Amino acid sequence: MPEVRRSFCRFCHANCAMLVTIDEGRVTKVQGDPDDPVFGGYTCIKGRQLPEAHHGPQRLTVSRKRVDGAFQDIAMETALDEIGARLSAIIAEHGPHAVAVYGGTYAFQNSAGVGSAMAFAQGLGTRNIYTSVTLDQPAKVYTTMRYGNWMGGMHTFAEADVAFFIGNNPIVSHYGPPGGLPPFSPSRRLRDALDKGLKLIVADPRESDVAALAHIHLPVRPGEDPAMLAGIIHVILSEGLYDKGFVQQYVDGLDDLKRAVADFTPAVAAGRAGVDEAQLVAAARMFATGTKGVVSTGTGPEMAGQGTLTQYLVSSLNILCGRFCREGEKSSIPRVFTAVSPRRAQVAPPMALYGEGFPASRIRGLTHLGMEMPCNVLADEMLTPGEGQIRALIVIGGNPVVAFPDQDKMTRALGGLDLLVSIDVNAESATAKRSDYILAPTMCLEREDISNLSEWWYEIPYARYTEAMIDAPGDLIEEWEMLWGLARRIGSPIPLAGGPCPMDEKPSKQTFLDLMTAGCVVAPGQVRADTIDGQAVIYPDLHPVVEAGDPDAPGRFDLTAGAMPDQLIAYATADQPAADFPYRMVSRRSRHRFNSTGQNLTALTAKRTTNPAFLHPDDMARIPCSEGDIVRIRSAAGEVVAEARAATGMRPGVVSMAHAFGGPDVGPDQVRTRGNSTNRLVSETVRYDPITGQSLQSAIPVAITPA
Repeated sequence: MPEVRRSFCRFCHANCAMLVTIDEGRVTKVQGDPDDPVFGGYTCIKGRQLPEAHHGPQRLTVSRKRVDGAFQDIAMETALDEIGARLSAIIAEHGPHAVAVYGGTYAFQNSAGVGSAMAFAQGLGTRNIYTSVTLDQPAKVYTTMRYGNWMGGMHTFAEADVAFFIGNNPIVSHYGPPGGLPPFSPSRRLRDALDKGLKLIVADPRESDVAALAHIHLPVRPGEDPAMLAGIIHVILSEGLYDKGFVQQYVDGLDDLKRAVADFTPAVAAGRAGVDEAQLVAAARMFATGTKGVVSTGTGPEMAGQGTLTQYLVSSLNILCGRFCREGEKSSIPRVFTAVSPRRAQVAPPMALYGEGFPASRIRGLTHLGMEMPCNVLADEMLTPGEGQIRALIVIGGNPVVAFPDQDKMTRALGGLDLLVSIDVNAESATAKRSDYILAPTMCLEREDISNLSEWWYEIPYARYTEAMIDAPGDLIEEWEMLWGLARRIGSPIPLAGGPCPMDEKPSKQTFLDLMTAGCVVAPGQVRADTIDGQAVIYPDLHPVVEAGDPDAPGRFDLTAGAMPDQLIAYATADQPAADFPYRMVSRRSRHRFNSTGQNLTALTAKRTTNPAFLHPDDMARIPCSEGDIVRIRSAAGEVVAEARAATGMRPGVVSMAHAFGGPDVGPDQVRTRGNSTNRLVSETVRYDPITGQSLQSAIPVAITPA
């Protein structure tokens, strides 16, 4: 008889609660769990494909080794023996920095994936640890703390009466930073909030799903988010709409910010941002006169060439309006599996997470961001000879060929390695096909996991520990187990928060997770013990309340940190891109893909096989092209071909495509079935952020002609 068990999805970071139907050891159906208090039965089309993802013919169920240009099956332990020996030889000859680890999107979907990758790299002693975070949103993760951090947390969406989304479409992406729309049944939740009186402002060059629901939609010109934000701040300051008491008590640098936005009058700001002046002023007043709610961004604005400046202005806007939890209120985003600092009504002193004192790359003067190297130096670190050149790369759940800037350069860099190892369920991914070894891991319903990734969006102390639903085929193991096996063979430790990982005998997943999250609010093992029938565990008594601030605490927000006011002034006077490229290419998310994942699942490919170029009909007439025609899109760095699609919601002069899609060298004869990657239009050495290294991956100047 079929059995139905509770678990949660790990197709993406939303981790939707689901009911899993199992029949004779196979997953036959997944559906939302209507009894879950956060998700209420919601799942998306991608997550509902987990049965095929686990049991379909596209899944890799045995590891492979390249021999004379072709792949042969290889037993897991044999593969680890061989890889361990090759890594040991590389380290002995060239040192630990010759080995790099990249944790892609799917490294995050295993609750031990990124933690084990970080610990493995630390144990080796290599500075070369990379994750997908620095590809699309490094500024919001690694630069905003230098302005200061409110220890009580920001307002949550649940309590907001106003919300401002910039380049974020969480209805499709299932992503919203803390304070934004959580990825839990996002469409229903947003509509319910609007029905209750929420005022919504959306800035996006296209009428996205959320923009269509907004009270004010600012169709901002791609790459000009700083102008729009500076204009809004100008209005708020000139009209005295900011929280004067909060600013006086907790904020330094107000005069410098006023100086920087002085020339961004509503007329000037609206003109540069390409929005209506009256609407810009209305948006400023709507946001500032709300009582709770924050401005938040998606990945697009960060990828548009001014990520750090944009995030500085977003932080400044939230700080000016005092959008933080105050003494006596429940603190936001309580978290369970994370070690948290005291929640107090005060500012933690500004802290830089990069620069002097952090491990430095050999490339472009960039350093670690937190504990990781920025992704946009990886290709050059592999290609540049000399001490510290990367000669071996382990890719965990990622696809650098389609995700990183400059596809040809990354392909060339991977081809020059002494050793490339991909841990991937898809042997046909553009990166896996170029590997020396493809290690086949277990999939999500075959393993234990905790909800540590998604807890950054939970507004209550919600935690899950799921058991494995089915057995894995063959001799497959998890990603962290592979790294443990390699570390043991190399004789390298795996340092974790709770102490060294045992290396004499492989620990259980629970033991590993307990060590990895040591110091958190509730240990994974305890959550497991508290779990009944696979349901979420909620710890209401552990929801922190914001304590009184320390009157002697010296911390204040610093709006001058990093000379950001001067950078805004420099932005105001910078030369604009050449007219040779009259269109701007912006990124978008797809309902039917999660970055480059999902292109081999039947129900998803039935929806779309390609990566269309969405254009306003007036632009299609100007090019000229018709619906379904193949167009050639050219930038200063390269070109792609794509199938044209009309979209009346697009801003004229803008073309929109998904960011990570397809493989290299897709020509007009293949584009309808494979799609193309916009990273062929991008160079990481031109117009990159000097702090994060992030290249221009959206708002790319392009020209479009018939193919």
